[in-house]
Amino acid sequence: MKKIVVFAGSNSSKSINHKLVSFASSKITGHTVELIKLTDYDLPMFSEDLERERGYSTDLKLLYNKIKEADALVISVNEHNRMVSAYFKNTLDWLSRLDRKFLDGKNVLLMSTSNGKRGAASALEYAKNILPRFGAIILESFSIPSFSENFSEESQVITNEVLLLGFNDVLQNFAHQIQQ
Repeated sequence: MKKIVVFAGSNSSKSINHKLVSFASSKITGHTVELIKLTDYDLPMFSEDLERERGYSTDLKLLYNKIKEADALVISVNEHNRMVSAYFKNTLDWLSRLDRKFLDGKNVLLMSTSNGKRGAASALEYAKNILPRFGAIILESFSIPSFSENFSEESQVITNEVLLLGFNDVLQNFAHQIQQ
C-alpha cells in the first residue's frame, strides 16, 4: 500500500480541478490517499528579496514534508491564458527554492480540466515538461474538456462514457504502476 497525496494547482474556492482530484481520490483503492488544498499553505508571491529577508516559512516546510512523505502524487493543473496559473507556478517556485529536486522519484498522475474544449491541455503539457525538472516521474496524464458538460457535480461522476472509461483506465494503470 502506497501513500498518495492529491491536490489541484488552483486557489479558486470553486476550483473544478479540485473537484476533479477529489473525484479521483475517491476512486483510488488499495492505497492511502490524502486530499489536500494548497490554499491551506500560505505562500506569498515569490521574490528573492523575500526569501533572503524571511527565509522559508513554516507553511512551505509543511507542504514540502507532505510531498516528501508521499510515495506518489495526483495533481490537477488549472489553466490561465494557456499556461498554468500564477498560483501554481508560485508554489513550484517556493518548493524548488527549498529543494531543487523536491519531487525526486515521485510518481505522478497529472490531470487537468477546464470548461473549454481543450481541457487545459496547454497547462497539462507545460506541467508534463516542467515537473520532471524537479525529479517527478509522470506515469499517466488525463484531461477532461468541457468540465461542466462532462461532469455532474450533483452526482460526483464523469457523465461522458468515453471519458469515464479513459479516466478509469488511467487511474487503474497509475495505481498498478506505483504498486511495483
